[in-house]
Amino acid sequence: MHACCRKILIGVWIGVVLLAFSGGTAWTGSPGDLKSLVPPEHMDQAKSFINPFTPTEEFIASGKKLYEGKGWCAFCHGWEGTGAPSAGRTFPPDIKMPTNFADAAWQAARSDGELFWVLIHGSHGTDMVPYMPQYITDKEAWQIIAYMRTFGGT
Repeated sequence: MHACCRKILIGVWIGVVLLAFSGGTAWTGSPGDLKSLVPPEHMDQAKSFINPFTPTEEFIASGKKLYEGKGWCAFCHGWEGTGAPSAGRTFPPDIKMPTNFADAAWQAARSDGELFWVLIHGSHGTDMVPYMPQYITDKEAWQIIAYMRTFGGT
């Protein structure tokens, strides 16, 4: 076997072993996830945003499609919303990992308005960029938020 093929094979096996060992631990998101991503001077504005839509099953299902597709949310936050790398994405060791939407404490600490604000303005110090109105509409944002709430059982 060629030396380069051996190195690739060893790398693949190391990846498989690491994945197997990490499968037994739950991802808990980045440290400090309970700290709001909305700057204090904008918190009143964020909390003033109220979802004008009733979160029906159809509305939430639309949010799931947006989360997994057009909104690109699953690419960073994972299909289950845990913030664990998915879809083949890897993160440098020094980066703040994406928020864990499945954390019940995080869900309880965030208002829908705060989440809406972050979709409008992004989150300073993270890879979260503004999504509205460039990529999604107001209604689509509320649909995504309604779907995100299903991760925490809320």
